[in-house]
Amino acid sequence: MLDLPQHRPVLAGAAYADISEAGIRLEALPEGHLLHVLGTIEPAALAAELVKAGLTNSSIRKAGFRQWFVAGDEPLPPAGLDALAAALAGKAFVMDQSHGRVRIGVSGRSSRLLLSKGTAIDLDPAVFPEGSSAMTMMGHISVQIVRTGDDSFELTVLRSFAESLWDELRHMAASAEKEGA
Repeated sequence: MLDLPQHRPVLAGAAYADISEAGIRLEALPEGHLLHVLGTIEPAALAAELVKAGLTNSSIRKAGFRQWFVAGDEPLPPAGLDALAAALAGKAFVMDQSHGRVRIGVSGRSSRLLLSKGTAIDLDPAVFPEGSSAMTMMGHISVQIVRTGDDSFELTVLRSFAESLWDELRHMAASAEKEGA
């Protein structure tokens, strides 16, 4: 019998355990589902189609002109993806990016300070309120930043850059702890 490759979360193991330092928490979020939706559908209509497809615990993030990411903690079975694609036919295309992107949570009272060291996005809540998202660079790595709460953010990064981004965030967090001491 042929041994097929098994899925292994990219940020698995002791080296990628949650980190809490200097008012900052880094956590590898579950590799559930991440769908890229492109089309003329509006976010409210997309949300309604997600509910019909059983993706009630997913969030919609703007990813560009007429583009959205739909993210959630639970894996999406192929039948769910097929149902959503059928429901969006003629309005939008959906592509499963779950295999190719990873989400990292950054939270805590110093989260904005940490992220401001790596990106030019103005993360002030008056400019970038909860639910806002932006495609940007963290150093040399392309990421999507989403504000998920007052002092919490989610970064979505290409899978092959996830370890590098994690290491960079960890170093910036350690630096922030030294600055605070």
